[in-house]
Amino acid sequence: MCFKVNSELQTLIASVGFPIALSMYLLVRIEGKLQTLSDSINELSKNIIRLK
Repeated sequence: MCFKVNSELQTLIASVGFPIALSMYLLVRIEGKLQTLSDSINELSKNIIRLK
């Protein structure tokens, strides 16, 4: 599994360049955290409305 990911990552870097590959990696990695943050904000909004 690791070998396949490393091979794909190396191919990606060779094809599009390091900055683009790094940006794509970071976007994919941060996506889950952004979803969690969005869910927390929505829950907070609902709790604030319920308190009023």
